[in-house]
Amino acid sequence: QVQLVESGGGLVQAGGSLRLSCAASGRTFSSYAMGWFRQAPGKERDFVAATSWSGGSTYYADSVKGRFTISRDNAKNTVYLQMNSLRPDDTAVYYCAATRASASNLASSRRADYWGQGTQVTVSS
Repeated sequence: QVQLVESGGGLVQAGGSLRLSCAASGRTFSSYAMGWFRQAPGKERDFVAATSWSGGSTYYADSVKGRFTISRDNAKNTVYLQMNSLRPDDTAVYYCAATRASASNLASSRRADYWGQGTQVTVSS
């Protein structure tokens, strides 16, 4: 069992930055691929970014490439999402996800073994 707790969301002006964190419980964190998804009101949950268990492979949605960076610290059981050059259409609830499958599978299938409760990110224009 893995529990995921996100933090770091908030209100920011367009062009600003935020860093989301996802703290995971359990001693097998390093064996999971991790990812971030987001869901805006009235829309489906969309893939944002994913990283392999080692952090050596990363995947991004086209809409965030060059602006967002996913990283992980296995010693701290934490995965991060650094978000720069934020835009109003980045406004959403952001969810952390963990999977025993690969990061590429997480990106393509949107299916995870565990989900966090979400953290709100609001970007004002």
